[in-house]
Amino acid sequence: MNLKNKIINIVLNIIPILVMIWLIPIIENDYVLTAVYIGIIIISFFIKKEKGDTFILIFGFFAMILSEMVFISTGVETFVRNTLFGLMPLWLPFLWGYGFVAIKRVLKILEI
Repeated sequence: MNLKNKIINIVLNIIPILVMIWLIPIIENDYVLTAVYIGIIIISFFIKKEKGDTFILIFGFFAMILSEMVFISTGVETFVRNTLFGLMPLWLPFLWGYGFVAIKRVLKILEI
């Protein structure tokens, strides 16, 4: 794969993450935003799903819940929106989970 195609593929894999981040201040209801994130993930997987994507999504989802809980408990992070366990936004693990998928795909594109 040439450099131009790699760049295009990397950008295409990052677009869902950028859309998800862009929506955070626009959709103030965490439950609605979570539903939108789930829709984006489903659509993204419908467009392109690679081997291991589901595992990485689930791993990222739970790994980041635990990580964020540690950060919150140590005072490193605080959230105003705390619909998940009263600690963090409900949508955050979905964003991180899909972020893990995007990272996996980008590393594969870069052949690292």
